[in-house]
Amino acid sequence: MSSSSSSSSSSSSSSSSWSRSKFLDSVFMVGQKEVTRILILFLGLTASCLVLYKTAYPLQRLNVNNLSSLNASPSSQLPNINSSGISQETAKPMISFKEILENVSNENNTVIITTLNQAWAEPNSLFDLFLESFRIGQGTQQLLKHVVVVCLDRKAFERCSQLHTNCYQIETSETDFSGEKVYNTPDYLKMMWRRIELLTQVLEMGFNFIFTDADIMWLRDPFPRLYPDGDFQMACDRFFGDPFDSNNWVNGGFTYVRSNNRSVEFYKFWHKSRLDYPELHDQDVFNRIKHKPFITEIGIQMRFFDTVYFGGFCQTSRDINLVCTMHANCCIGLEKKLHDLNLVLDDWRKYLSLSEHVQNTTWSAPMKCLED
Repeated sequence: MSSSSSSSSSSSSSSSSWSRSKFLDSVFMVGQKEVTRILILFLGLTASCLVLYKTAYPLQRLNVNNLSSLNASPSSQLPNINSSGISQETAKPMISFKEILENVSNENNTVIITTLNQAWAEPNSLFDLFLESFRIGQGTQQLLKHVVVVCLDRKAFERCSQLHTNCYQIETSETDFSGEKVYNTPDYLKMMWRRIELLTQVLEMGFNFIFTDADIMWLRDPFPRLYPDGDFQMACDRFFGDPFDSNNWVNGGFTYVRSNNRSVEFYKFWHKSRLDYPELHDQDVFNRIKHKPFITEIGIQMRFFDTVYFGGFCQTSRDINLVCTMHANCCIGLEKKLHDLNLVLDDWRKYLSLSEHVQNTTWSAPMKCLED
């Protein structure tokens, strides 16, 4: 009896043990399968993410040969901010000179061009007075959007970009044009001929232009005073009454030129003629070539402006009610120009404050420009 019970108990215990083992094995097998499924799902998701990442951000191989150009790119550098918080690096993308001309030209495909170097671009220097004259002139404010400032050095370009929207720096690697260039010195001559070369290119691109020195104050809109005919129109140091007379004493600081075959050929001839007169500046060379047979052959029509409208310190305008521009010509030295042009702007402000018509025009300038 006891033996039978013992045997039965042993058998029952053995069966129970086998069942538990089988159950654990089954659980283990199920667990392994679930882990495997989870692992496969995880790997699948990871692979999908990598594919999506590569699609969105494709890997690029860095070319070590391009490192120098990358470092020089304006877009890869932080702008140089001065103490006033104004960026000294242009944030605009580089565009060509032709694109700038296209952007600023008026409905007649005409642009206004001036040149600028560091000496004239300094704070409270000539460029500030030049812009101020446009702001306080009659009918001149809207002309500023048509003005392109061609900068002859980096400092001039940085300063110009702070004050004006249309600035362009040209390559002048052979000569440093940043300092004040004294009249008729070798660097002055190079700067003048670089200007003629640039204006030739403007004509070749099909643009008419008014060229103005930056020491000219724009007091009225000059466009109504341009001659309706004439390919080449030029201001004078002294005007003798006849706009057709090439014996007027001309001044190249203010010119209006229409783009056509005649004007292009004339400017090319003018620029080439510097080689025949290496010690003369553009204005004196013009006086030497204006009666040459070639000028007659190309048929260019020349006109010369009356100083009543386009005056200067050589011959001031005799009527402030009509004057359009005043030029600090017949004046050597930056400080003298600054002093006397400030007087011109002071006279103009006083004139604007008057309610009645001015009968007799008396200018306060020139003053220092008359000093030796």
